[in-house]
Amino acid sequence: MMDHMQIWRDGLWTRNPGLIQLLGLCPLLAVSNTLDNAVGLAMATVAVLVLSNASISLIRTTVAEHIRLPVFVLIIAALTTCAELIIAALDYSLYQSLGIFLPLIVTNCLILGRAEALARREPVWVSTLDGLAQGMGFALVLICLGAVREWASDTLILAALPPGAFIALGLLVALHRALSRWIDSRRPRLVARNARSRRVRTTGDIT
Repeated sequence: MMDHMQIWRDGLWTRNPGLIQLLGLCPLLAVSNTLDNAVGLAMATVAVLVLSNASISLIRTTVAEHIRLPVFVLIIAALTTCAELIIAALDYSLYQSLGIFLPLIVTNCLILGRAEALARREPVWVSTLDGLAQGMGFALVLICLGAVREWASDTLILAALPPGAFIALGLLVALHRALSRWIDSRRPRLVARNARSRRVRTTGDIT
C-alpha cells in the first residue's frame, strides 16, 4: 500500500508531471499565455484526472485485460466532454479561449499514464489521491507559467509567444532542480541534527 505523504511528494515535487516527467507539454505551453486560461485548463485537467483515476480503479477487476485501454480512453473522453460542457455553460469566453486544447485533455498522456500505471492496480482511495496529487502538480506548473508569461508580456512581447513558453518552462525546470539539489545537500545535516536531539532527550530522560 502506498503512503499518502509519498503520493503528495511525488505529485507536487519529486515526480512532478510538468517539471520532472515533462508530460502534457502541448497544453502546458500553448494555454499558459494568460493566467485565466491556465487556471481554467488546470481545473478541468485536475477534475478529469481525479475522476478518471477513481472510475478506473472501481472497475479494475471487471474489465478484461485485452480491452482495458479502449475502456480507459472512453471513460476519460466522457469525463472530458462533461468538463467541456460545464465550462461552456459557466464561462463561454473561457471555453472559446481554450479552444481545441480543452477536448484534447483526452489525449493528455498524464491522464492515460496514471490510469495505466496506477489506477488499474490500486484501490480507489489511493488512485483518487494520486490523481489529485499529480493533477495539482501539473496545475501549479501551468498556473505559474500563466502568471509569469502574462506579467512579463507587458514589457517583453517574447513572453506571449511560443518561444517564451519554452524559455519560461526551462527556467522553472532549472529552478526546481536547483532547489532539489539544495534540499538534498541539507538533508544529511538535518538527519544528523535530529539524531543528536534524540540522543540528548534520551540522555535527559535516563538521568
